[in-house]
Amino acid sequence: MSVEGVEVAAGDVAEGGDAATLAAVTTTALRYYAVAPGVRLNVRSGPGTNYTVVRILAEGARVPIFCQSPGTTITGPYGTSNIWDNIDNGEYVSDSYVNTGSDGYIRPRCS
Repeated sequence: MSVEGVEVAAGDVAEGGDAATLAAVTTTALRYYAVAPGVRLNVRSGPGTNYTVVRILAEGARVPIFCQSPGTTITGPYGTSNIWDNIDNGEYVSDSYVNTGSDGYIRPRCS
């Protein structure tokens, strides 16, 4: 993803790892957020409408958010925002279509 760090499920240790290595790894559970009901959402290669559509999410989709970036301002079911959510490597959706419960950033900025 576009964020530093590795996610490991609690109790997992990477091959050759030890307790000290495991302690350095974040074990936070990955949270998924609902896309607005009835919406087939364009997934773009970057944080804006000027980027290529790489796929389309089906209605009822839920997405992880690894990091967020400023980009094209979009008005959607959850307001008007210039925040774009990184949902996979090189894949972004407008935050105005994702029910995060916030009008601001909820994850770190993408690097």
